[in-house]
Amino acid sequence: MGWEAILSVILVISVLALLALSSFAPDMILMSALIILLVSGVLTPNEAFEGFANTGLMTIAALYVVAAGLRETGAIQCITRKLLGQPSSVRGAQLRMFIPAAALSAFLNNTTVVAMLMPAIQEWCVRLKISPSKLLLLLSYAAILGGTCTLIGTSTNLVVDGLLQKSGHSGLGVFDITVVGIALLSVCGAYLILIGSRLLPSGQGVTEDLDKVREYHVEMLVDNGILNGQSLASAGLANLGYGYLAEVERGSEIIQSPKGDFILQTGDRLAFIGSPRCAQELRAIQGLKPANEDIHKLGIVHFQRRVVEAVIGPEFPFLGMTLQECDFLGTYQAVVLSVSRGSSGNLPDKGLNAHLQVGDTLLMEAGKEFVKQYRFRKDFLLVSALEDSSPPDFNKSSRALVILGAMVLLSAFEIIPILQAAWLAAALMLLTRCMNAGLARRSVDYTVLTVIGASFALGEALTKTGAANYIAETLMFGGKMTPVMALIVVYALTALFTEIITNNAAAALIFPIALSVSQQLGVSIMPFAIAVMFAASACFATPIGYQTNLMVYGPGGYRASDYFKVGIPMNILAGCVTIPVILLIWSF
Repeated sequence: MGWEAILSVILVISVLALLALSSFAPDMILMSALIILLVSGVLTPNEAFEGFANTGLMTIAALYVVAAGLRETGAIQCITRKLLGQPSSVRGAQLRMFIPAAALSAFLNNTTVVAMLMPAIQEWCVRLKISPSKLLLLLSYAAILGGTCTLIGTSTNLVVDGLLQKSGHSGLGVFDITVVGIALLSVCGAYLILIGSRLLPSGQGVTEDLDKVREYHVEMLVDNGILNGQSLASAGLANLGYGYLAEVERGSEIIQSPKGDFILQTGDRLAFIGSPRCAQELRAIQGLKPANEDIHKLGIVHFQRRVVEAVIGPEFPFLGMTLQECDFLGTYQAVVLSVSRGSSGNLPDKGLNAHLQVGDTLLMEAGKEFVKQYRFRKDFLLVSALEDSSPPDFNKSSRALVILGAMVLLSAFEIIPILQAAWLAAALMLLTRCMNAGLARRSVDYTVLTVIGASFALGEALTKTGAANYIAETLMFGGKMTPVMALIVVYALTALFTEIITNNAAAALIFPIALSVSQQLGVSIMPFAIAVMFAASACFATPIGYQTNLMVYGPGGYRASDYFKVGIPMNILAGCVTIPVILLIWSF
């Protein structure tokens, strides 16, 4: 190997080591490697930055926007409630998530599935008081495994099928690989649920410090038929992430600490106690509205609203008055959801009827400019807004779901590629006002995109310098092999390469070698082609080898070592399942 190839291999090893052992940000590590390749002349500027124009990366960018539109309209809550339910244990939650994610990935691009379900699962984890680290990596693995069940489930399958046809062989049907995919999904899924999930980290729960923050008494009304007749548990109100239901007022009757099987009725007044985030969480549940009727008079569109905390100052004009006695909405263009007073927390009269004093903290729904407008005025001593606290606009949830459905159908039936379908859906989210342009820009996770784009440069360096070919040929032709031994080596080599370069690049690199081996042995290419196809998708042991692994890396709070612990045994298990099933269906 030349010095360029040696440098490329050293960089790949260094990147993996830093991701596993250091606390440096992943995007900084990958970009540093890219810059070294660029400055050293191993890659030209076009080659170094070509990954940032990759269709997969641009598809992910569009899907972030689509997911934000679903979240803003409350459609994401509908998906969560109907698809995921309310399991009572971590294992139950993992099972409820794993099966739908895998089923969707069989017909949709797996990055689409992860981008759509990840926000829903993060919110679900808050309600169930489960660490996201227990679910998000399993979501990525479920999407990868589900994608192997059909030819259209992942781009890797299509790449290998195209190479197969280019070599003069007949292509595969959509369900020709389904038996292998289902066998792999079943065995690896059982491993993940029963064993692998125990190896995942368990971060600090989001609700563990609730007793250390200011508490509010927030009242909500059941205002339409969506929640009427539902139990508290099925409505998602029995296990809130940031608060709890203290009592229900129904006419003249007061029900203290109702159980999860309590049936709701329209007009019920629900009293919750929790942190400031509790108000945001309740506003995201369709069928509830704040008890303060002024919320309907607040003339501010949903995506410009925020949940705001403000401490009353000495020049507050309504000192000594109750909220009913003052024109708070007309003066501040804000609606008070609750009042908290010092260390006493919730007031005996539930806050909204309290005579306001200096030092009282108001929990409000206001416009996004409220903080900027009143931060330096003496009406309030301190003003702060909760991030991402806009209440969803449930009136637009149906149109957001229609856009999502159209995107799914267009890509699933190959009417247009997933890239065009995703960007069309993102544009429709903006045009139909499911979200605004500012939110669209903020919704894109540029760190994830940077890591993905820079990782393509490493794969390009290995390929261009000949390092990948040198390693492959050394391992493949080191001795005389039987067809079965050669198949095992092809699978193992592809699985190794897909962990350090992209899955499509690994498939494209190994397929010509597999074709040559089959010709030298005088056997059919089909077992080798299918082995390359499945091994290239079997990326479980590193975060950089597969896009969905990278997408959950930051939100799940993972380290590269978490992927090693769970993924290496699964890689071995996947090979032990895939190779025998391939040999049962495709003979040499």
